[in-house]
Amino acid sequence: MLRQISLAIALAIGTVAAAPVLAQDAAPASAGQQQGPQQVVQTISDDLAKAIEGHQAELKNDKEKLIAVIDDTFLPHFDIDYASILVLGQHAKEASPQQRERFAKAFYNSITHRYAEGLLNYTRGRVKVLPFNGDLNKSRTLVQTQVVLDDGKTVSVNYVFRQSKTTGDWKAYDVVIEGISYITNYRNQVDAEIKKEGLDKLTADLEQKGAGAIEEMKQDTGGANK
Repeated sequence: MLRQISLAIALAIGTVAAAPVLAQDAAPASAGQQQGPQQVVQTISDDLAKAIEGHQAELKNDKEKLIAVIDDTFLPHFDIDYASILVLGQHAKEASPQQRERFAKAFYNSITHRYAEGLLNYTRGRVKVLPFNGDLNKSRTLVQTQVVLDDGKTVSVNYVFRQSKTTGDWKAYDVVIEGISYITNYRNQVDAEIKKEGLDKLTADLEQKGAGAIEEMKQDTGGANK
């Protein structure tokens, strides 16, 4: 249904801006309480809606401002350090803390710049957050949603959270579209690039070429066409 798993990033950023049903499924956390995973998505939804509604044309013409909106609203609730370790896979153990930190920043920026405009394509009422069943798992908890596409078909988009051992905050670290994880998808591509060029060269490419480096990785590894 989705030709490229990379669209998951656009949906991850974009769909949370169009989820009014969250207000029915998760009440806002009271003062002093930690937000649960669904409440985190509610917060992102509210903040993005305030920043985007009525400003689509302006943000479309000012990408830096659009990126700033994403950073201010999405980044505080996304564990890019943990996500980058998962993307690096076996190479994370071989990398120094400085290398991992540099890669995490470069990878996040390249993904965000490539798919930022995806959030401008979604409107209120196109996302349904499914009821949560079971106990919260501190290591891996899913917030399940269904996204209605233009043709009326629905796509399963699940956000994977974990709870910080130090602060107790819930942060997302993966997005799963129709059963396909963006972490797994990019780990395969990153693994091939590191084996070919090394981590420092890949990170430098991400910093210099940004979104173009992501596209090159997809082409070099045959892409992910689903």
